[in-house]
Amino acid sequence: MERGGGKPAAIVAVLTEPRFTQRYREYLQKEKLLDRQHRVEKMPDGSVALPVLGKTLPEQHLQELRNRVAPGSTCTVTQLLDPVPSKKAQSCSPARRLGLEVRRWVEARGVTWSAELEADLPRSWQRHGNLLLLSEDSFQAKQWENLEPELWEIVASALGVQRLAKQGRISPDGARTPAVTLLLGDDGWVEHVDNGIRYKFDITQCMFSFGNITEKLRVASLPCAGQVLVDLFAGIGYFTLPFLVHAGAAFVHACEWNPHAVVALRNNLEINGVADRCQIHFGDNRKLKLSNIADRVNLGLIPSSEEGWPIACQVLRKDAGGILHIHQNVESFPGRKLQPSGSSEIKEEHWPCPQHIITNHLENEATRDSRRKVLSAAIKPEWHRWAESAESRIVTLLQQVHGKPWKTKILHIQQVKSYAPHVDHIVLDLECRPCPLVG
Repeated sequence: MERGGGKPAAIVAVLTEPRFTQRYREYLQKEKLLDRQHRVEKMPDGSVALPVLGKTLPEQHLQELRNRVAPGSTCTVTQLLDPVPSKKAQSCSPARRLGLEVRRWVEARGVTWSAELEADLPRSWQRHGNLLLLSEDSFQAKQWENLEPELWEIVASALGVQRLAKQGRISPDGARTPAVTLLLGDDGWVEHVDNGIRYKFDITQCMFSFGNITEKLRVASLPCAGQVLVDLFAGIGYFTLPFLVHAGAAFVHACEWNPHAVVALRNNLEINGVADRCQIHFGDNRKLKLSNIADRVNLGLIPSSEEGWPIACQVLRKDAGGILHIHQNVESFPGRKLQPSGSSEIKEEHWPCPQHIITNHLENEATRDSRRKVLSAAIKPEWHRWAESAESRIVTLLQQVHGKPWKTKILHIQQVKSYAPHVDHIVLDLECRPCPLVG
């Protein structure tokens, strides 16, 4: 049994004298009551404990063991608090072990095992310490309802955890509240450590994406010393914390409107020792009163952060501008050549400035060609096209918000993960600078 997720749950066992062990084993195996995923154990008093399936052993079986299987034997029920997995169980994959244990337990209760039940077992899951989060497409058949809540104890025991939850659809409520049902356990609070940063949150109320670790590592490496950042979709601190703990940001304004995420964020700032360098702004970030303050703005919302673009332009420093980190889900279609309008290359700069100002700031051709090759490497055409479109929209917003021309430059496009078939979660790093005044 896996022990990485916490101490395994206790199991039920039948105690008897060593000389009756084989007869007990044969009977329990015949009645499909023997738990073959755990070892038969010798107890300190010399008796032998045979693991059985279920929460207890019905009295009828105890009487059968005492009176007919092994007359004169001592037959009592106990619990093994730290059961030892059998050699067979140790060699099984977790999914295979789960299937074997659930099937034996189900059949011991008189339920006929079927292909439908087999297909309904989970093949993957998320482990959060001693809590396991099952996928939403598992345990959907009606037969499972009649086996609850004991079923969840069997599942948890098979996978070596104490708590169990099941994932549902993300709620379309703007706060992206996860539809998670707690199946076993008293609460859904869990903790993760990524790159030395501790994240605590209630899994039934807040999201956590393992796939974002690459972007969190990248954020942690950015040169943010002395900078002020605005994180428009802070959540529990996915990016706020790397900016503060590793990237050396002087201060972060973290915006979040999910009250449960705010509770977790406040706690995470404290336990990571950076609460004094962060202000939480609770509520709709479109009503944020901040302006002219940010060296960087993080827009970490998918499938699109576009509703936050106007406020991102508003909070950038008027004198020096800054960098926007814009998250987006972009569709891509293998085999279809969708090129950005006008060019197959990424547009590097957008300059809505008088021509003589542009001339003073253009890079030399060698530098531009070199950077173009770096940007184009492994970048899908659809990402190019979306980046150009986003850049064009941002430069218009900057003009509207600040009342003067700005220049923009695509610094980097980073893939975070494949969110779904033909959908890529990417991040655009867009540099935004006010055009110098013409004297």
